[in-house]
Amino acid sequence: MATGNFSKEIETRLKDFFTEILDPKDMAKMIREVNYALTLCSMRGCETLESELPNIDDNFYWLNRLAEVFDPYFDVE
Repeated sequence: MATGNFSKEIETRLKDFFTEILDPKDMAKMIREVNYALTLCSMRGCETLESELPNIDDNFYWLNRLAEVFDPYFDVE
């Protein structure tokens, strides 16, 4: 899915965002909370999300990968 490195502009925006606006660990926590809620809803058959299950499946994977970049939760040392 990735095609190359971030541009300097994107690197700067990300750096600013995570130094001035939101802590990476807080972002990882929020991503996990949203993933948890989406998973529960999809398992329980929420009608509004039923048509979005393929997107939720893909996004769930990528959001967890992003969360691991911000705050490695499953990293075993």
